[in-house]
Amino acid sequence: MSLHCLHAHSGEGDAPAALAAVVSALKAQAARGGPFAPTLAIMYLTDHHAGAAEALVAGLRTAWPGIVVTGCSGIGIAATGTEYFDQPGLAVMLTDVPREQFTVFNGRSPLPRDAAWAALVHADGATPDLQDLLDELSERLGSRYLFGGIAQGRSRTVLLADGVFDGGLAGVAFEAQVALVSRVTQGCQPVARSHRVTRAEGSVVLTLDDRPALAVLLADLQIDLGQPQRAVPVLRSTLVGLSDAGDALLARGGQFGTDTRVRHLIGLDPNRQGFAVADTVAPQMQLAFCQRSMEAARRDLVRICTEVRDEVEAGTVSAASTAGGAEAEPRRIAGAIYVSCNGRGGAHFGAPSAELQIVQRALGPVPLVGFFAGGEIARHHLYGYTGVLTVFVA
Repeated sequence: MSLHCLHAHSGEGDAPAALAAVVSALKAQAARGGPFAPTLAIMYLTDHHAGAAEALVAGLRTAWPGIVVTGCSGIGIAATGTEYFDQPGLAVMLTDVPREQFTVFNGRSPLPRDAAWAALVHADGATPDLQDLLDELSERLGSRYLFGGIAQGRSRTVLLADGVFDGGLAGVAFEAQVALVSRVTQGCQPVARSHRVTRAEGSVVLTLDDRPALAVLLADLQIDLGQPQRAVPVLRSTLVGLSDAGDALLARGGQFGTDTRVRHLIGLDPNRQGFAVADTVAPQMQLAFCQRSMEAARRDLVRICTEVRDEVEAGTVSAASTAGGAEAEPRRIAGAIYVSCNGRGGAHFGAPSAELQIVQRALGPVPLVGFFAGGEIARHHLYGYTGVLTVFVA
């Protein structure tokens, strides 16, 4: 499929001025590139502009009548090589995916079962039973593949899907003809070997490898609760990586695998010699203690970007690695969506926009938009401290 993407972004503090700058830049790009009839706009806005969401959507529809708009708000948003974090920002990508090859869904118009192959999904984090909703949405797709994240806003959180919504899930689902390649990059480094959960109750892990879980935790972290001045700071900086029984917790190089979900360590249970994590834990799951690591995050981000670029440029895109199932042939990256944890932006990579510049160097100057999320979505999992990179392949 011949697919084209254009993108523009603005840091103007006034929402109408930001939209005017973005529309002007997009129209100038379209004029230089020849005929271009966009059908879908993916728009991300920082919460500084959330109050103007309806006007921004209306402005895009005025500029390109009939266009469908999807996206959401965030504390930070992303564009090619640039982040707008905790400041006004607007980023828009236009694409000409054939109208019959995508379906918009929202709280008023749920996605029918088997209506599409994969979906870009934006979620409101205040929605009850969010994981169950993601599981249900995933089951409606041919590939069961979701990518996206949890929208945020200090005064207002908005989801865009052929209108402006709050609460629930909203986004756009794509048919199999739209070739997508997606990868998850981890941001934490295991501090010890992995363990198998052998007894757990709800969120409390009681035994690991048939040993008292609290004893394993203290041994792996090399701390003693009798020395609280040293133990407490270590515990506060420790997270837990979890994966299901049949999934790989660790990948090559000792890094976490794609299916590993990082969760907070939320308490100790000395009476039962256990500890609690911010998730439901079941026997046979795999678990490893970890800490955030800038170097590990940089290495893994470079790795997944390079893998995506090489796979696309080598023409090896296949049903096993894409959301579409077209035959392998020489292709290019037409555009990209990058959703990163709001704990990864800015200083975590050493400088403002450093994370987006790593992506740009690895992929080249492809159109990219995205946002910093309160939780990242890939497959049917809800992640933390990760980045989810998805590219449109033409």
